[in-house]
Formats: sequence, structure tokens, C-alpha cells
Amino acid sequence: MYMQDSIICDCVEVLQECIKRLREVGIQLLRGISKTLGFEECYIEKRMKLESGCDFITPNDYPLRPYSENQLGQAPHYDPGLLILLLPGLSNGLQLEHHGKWINANPQPNSIVVSIADQIEILTNGKYKSVFHRVVVNNNVRRISLPLFIGPSLDTMVSPLPVCVDEHHPLAYLVKTYKELLEANQYHEIDVKSCLKNVRV
Repeated sequence: MYMQDSIICDCVEVLQECIKRLREVGIQLLRGISKTLGFEECYIEKRMKLESGCDFITPNDYPLRPYSENQLGQAPHYDPGLLILLLPGLSNGLQLEHHGKWINANPQPNSIVVSIADQIEILTNGKYKSVFHRVVVNNNVRRISLPLFIGPSLDTMVSPLPVCVDEHHPLAYLVKTYKELLEANQYHEIDVKSCLKNVRV
């Protein structure tokens, strides 16, 4: 029993360190996005109150399914938050929608897959697009993935930045708190689901 407890503690420590490092990478990427929008690098970090941000981590386990071609592990969807940082595991199954077709992500070994999520799309008034994606179950290999959803604090007002709104790009999204945006998925609870269709103007 003691050995099991020790193993669990070791796993928790490793996971906590992994989450910490992934979040650091995400913050650096958000700083880069801030600069592309013409702001100081910490602009999004401060505006979205990331010091008290609401992050999710949702480990996924997709058992192998022999003789099941193109069986979905997750249906096509968008993700909430600002960025998703994914440790994809050893087998591939992530697919992205591109011009109406599904293409394999094919991440390199030991890579981190980064995708734009709903709140960056809202913040940039659609300049940066949330990634529409799905997961296909691998027929030969069990797939385990670890995505970290980096999000604002729940009370942060999420709205298009004024620099992203003009006569050619009118306001496209309602102004709501992150909590309201999460609840706008019609499940009436905070859940890891997209809110975009419910907040477009």
C-alpha cells in the first residue's frame, strides 16, 4: 500500500510540473500574439487576468479499436479558452478541418501541439480563428493525450479588442465574462465546450 501511495505522489508531482511547464510555454505564445496585435507583450496576460486564470487539464485515453476504420474518439468541435497545448502521445489521431476536408495533424515526436481557442477568436474579432478539430481512434495503438486549456479568470470580460474592429470588420461577438461564455454552451454549467455559436452577433 505504501508503494502505491508513493507512486501516486510521484505521478502527481510529475503532472504538476508538466502543467507548469506547458503553461509557461502558453504564456510566451500569448505574449507573441500580443505583439502581433501591436501591444506590449504582457497585454493579453494582463487583460485576461491570467495570474488567476481558469485552466483545465483533461487527460484522454483512446483504447485501440481493431477493424474500426475512422471511428471517432471525439466528434468535431472547437475548444474554449485562449490556447490549447497538447501532448499528443505516441500515436496520431488528431485531425483538423481545412477547406471542408479532414487532414491529419501528424505531430512530430516529443512535440507540443498548439491550437487557438474560442476566446482568442473573440478577442481578435475573428482575426485568429479557433481550430475546428476531431479525434479518430487508432486501429493499432492505444492513444493517450494530455491537453491543457489556458483560459482567463472566470470574471474577466471577454470582448473584441478595439484595434480589431473597424468598418470592414464590425463587432462580431457579444461581450460576456469568461464564466458566462463557458455557460453559454446551453448545458448551463461550466464545461469544456465551445461557446462561439452562442455569442456571435
